[in-house]
Amino acid sequence: MNGRAGLLASLRGFAATAVALVRTRLELLKVEAQEEIGRLLRLLFWGIAAVLLGGAGLVFLAVFFTVLLWESHRLLALGIFAALFLAAAGAAIAIALHLARQGSQLFAASLAELKRDAAELSKDDATRK
Repeated sequence: MNGRAGLLASLRGFAATAVALVRTRLELLKVEAQEEIGRLLRLLFWGIAAVLLGGAGLVFLAVFFTVLLWESHRLLALGIFAALFLAAAGAAIAIALHLARQGSQLFAASLAELKRDAAELSKDDATRK
């Protein structure tokens, strides 16, 4: 009977440790998700601000040079600015596609911790045999 009680106590201890380990890993996942959401919101805000302010600045610059050259080379000025805007749009699309293909590092730390846990558990199993 004493052997069963010891086995039952060991199983309870193992279950408590496993639950604590899973709880810790889930808390880490939650923190990582919150950090990623905050990072994405900041990125979105500053990205929108940069696009709006940069776009307004470029439009005013194009209007300024077009008005400045209105009497002599207005079509040339309009053509140059149209080409520059289209080239910048193409570059922005290329950069956005590159960033989209890179992917996110969301949950990278949690996955690394879970791999380390699995390695530790397999090492413990190998030493017991």
